[in-house]
Amino acid sequence: MAPESRGTAPGSRPGARILVVGGGYVGMYTALRLQRKLKSGLRSGEVEILVVTPDPYMTYQPFLPEAAAGSISPRHVVVPLRRVLGLCRVVVGEVHRIDHANRTATVSTLTTGGPGDGAVEMRYDELVLAPGSVARTLPIPGLAESGIGFRTVEEAIKLRNHVIEQMDIASATRDPALRDAALTFVFVGGGYAGVEALAELEDMARYAARYYHNIRPDDLRWILVEATGRILPEVGEAMGAYAVRELRGRNVDVRLETRLDSCEDRVAVLSDGSRFPTRTLVWTAGVKPAPLVAATGFPVTERGRLRCTADLRIAGTRHAWAAGDAAAVPDPTAPEPGAVTAPNAQHAVRQAKVLAGNVVASLEGRPLTDYRHAYAGSVASLGLHKGVAHVFGRRLKGYPAWLMHRAYHLSRVPTFNRKARVLAEWILSGLFTREIVSLGSLEHPRAEFELAAGGSGPHRTPPPRRHPGTGDESPEPEEPPG
Repeated sequence: MAPESRGTAPGSRPGARILVVGGGYVGMYTALRLQRKLKSGLRSGEVEILVVTPDPYMTYQPFLPEAAAGSISPRHVVVPLRRVLGLCRVVVGEVHRIDHANRTATVSTLTTGGPGDGAVEMRYDELVLAPGSVARTLPIPGLAESGIGFRTVEEAIKLRNHVIEQMDIASATRDPALRDAALTFVFVGGGYAGVEALAELEDMARYAARYYHNIRPDDLRWILVEATGRILPEVGEAMGAYAVRELRGRNVDVRLETRLDSCEDRVAVLSDGSRFPTRTLVWTAGVKPAPLVAATGFPVTERGRLRCTADLRIAGTRHAWAAGDAAAVPDPTAPEPGAVTAPNAQHAVRQAKVLAGNVVASLEGRPLTDYRHAYAGSVASLGLHKGVAHVFGRRLKGYPAWLMHRAYHLSRVPTFNRKARVLAEWILSGLFTREIVSLGSLEHPRAEFELAAGGSGPHRTPPPRRHPGTGDESPEPEEPPG
C-alpha cells in the first residue's frame, strides 16, 4: 500500500496539506473558509486542501422533510462540493484508518474495493476530522429488515415514493387488513427529523387522498412514538406541548413515554401493549458518531464522540481538529459544568468557522480562539403554514413560526444559486397544486430493460402475498364503479 502522492509538480512540496475528512456541514464549511483564507497559498502550491468524502455533495438536512413532501426538488437539497470548493481537491472515498503519529490516513476510493483492496495512504500536516454521524439504532427485532431511515436525500425520496405507493396499494386491494396496514404510518423519534418528516408527509398524503376515489384523509393513520415525555425539546416545553396538540388535532396518534419493542412480520409492537400492522416504519430516534471515530485511536467520551478542547483541537493531540456531530466540544455557555455542545447543524456551522480560523492561526503561529456560541433559538415546521419557534426568548406558533422556519433555513443553505432555486420552488408551489407522482422506478432504473432483454430483473416492491392474521392476501385490483 504505497503512500499517495501529493499531486504537485516534480521536486516541489506544498508547505502544508490540510486533510478534511467528511463533506458535511463541518467539512464543507471548514474547507470553504480555509479556501478563502489561504487562496494565495493554494494557487501558488504552498498549501493544499484535500477533502475526502463518501459523497460529492453536502446534504442540507433541514430541507429533507420538504423534499420528501415534494415542496423542494431533491437536487436543490444538496450542494455539489466540486463547484463550491474550486480551489480544493475533492476525493470521493472513505477513510478507514488514521495513523496520526505518522500523519497518514488510509483511504479507499471509487477505484479501490475497500480498506484492504488497493487502498492508498494519504499524508497530511493538519487533520480536520468531521465524519458526522449515523442513525442510532437499537437491537429491536425486525428493525433492520423493515425500518426506513431519514438522514439522506435518497431516503427522503424513497419514503415519499413509498408513502404514495402504499396509497396505491390500499386503493387497489379488496383485503381490509392489507388496506389498513398500507395506510398506517409509524414514525419512531420525536426530534426534528421525526416530527417534521411526519408532519410534511401527512400534509402531502392528506392532499393526495383527494385523487383516490376510495381513500379519505381520515382513512390514513399516523403514529408518532417517543420514548420521553415530550417532543421537540429544542423549542422549549411550552412549544413542544403545542406541537403535540397541533399534531393530535390533525388525527396524529402521538404516543409519549412509549418505545418500539418489535416490528417483526410488519407489525409494530409498542411498550404500552399496542400492536399496529403497518408497512411503513420510519426510524428517526437519534444519531451516534460515525464508525470511523472508534477506529482513529483518538480519545472519545462515553458516548463515543471525540473528546475536544475549547479551541476545537482533539484532546491530547497536536495538528488534529474536530467539530460537529462526532465531536464533544465544551459548552461554556451551559449552566451545568462539563457540558458539551449538542450535535446539531447550528453548532456545526459555527464551529466550522472557528475551526478554520484556528487551523490557519496554527499554521501561522498565532494564538487560537475558543468556541463560544450563545443559544439563539430553534424553529421547526409542522407542515405547510404550520410551525413552532423559540427564538431569542420569544415563542411563536402557527404561520409566523413556519415563515420564520423557512426564512432562517433559506438564509443558511449554502450558495446564492441554491437560495434562488429553493425560493423559486416555494413561490411556484404556492401558485400551483402539489406534485404527488411516485417515481419508485428510479430505485431500479434498469428493471424494464433487463426484463426486455430476457433477465429476471429487480421489480418494484410488490405487496406481500400473505399478511399477518389473514389467508392469501395477494391484492386484486378493485373493479371500477358501475
